[in-house]
Amino acid sequence: MPLHSHTMDNRWPFESVVHDVVAQLAAGRYADLERRTRGVRLSADALAHAVREYGRQVIPPPDAVLPLDVVPITGAELPAWSVNVPLWTAEEGRSDLTLELTVRAGPAGAYDVEIDDLHVL
Repeated sequence: MPLHSHTMDNRWPFESVVHDVVAQLAAGRYADLERRTRGVRLSADALAHAVREYGRQVIPPPDAVLPLDVVPITGAELPAWSVNVPLWTAEEGRSDLTLELTVRAGPAGAYDVEIDDLHVL
């Protein structure tokens, strides 16, 4: 069952990383996202194509806290989570577009992130 983070008291330690990824996506900084995620699953071109196909302008969410659906990945060597992030658009507000991420704990409190998919849910 997915776990949800909705309040400031119940935040995931990697939320700032997710906020940064969403901000870069909203700014159209697809090449920066590809570098950050090492293009493991989605390239800058694939991200740009998905947003173009959706046909609306992705914007940062209006609130400081994103409603994340988080599922811990069991059996991972280091802590890791599958994270679904609902996105907002200028035209719709909260949209049907969802960003799927894998977030892994790294050294010294850092987090690695991979973009698994960007699609209509």
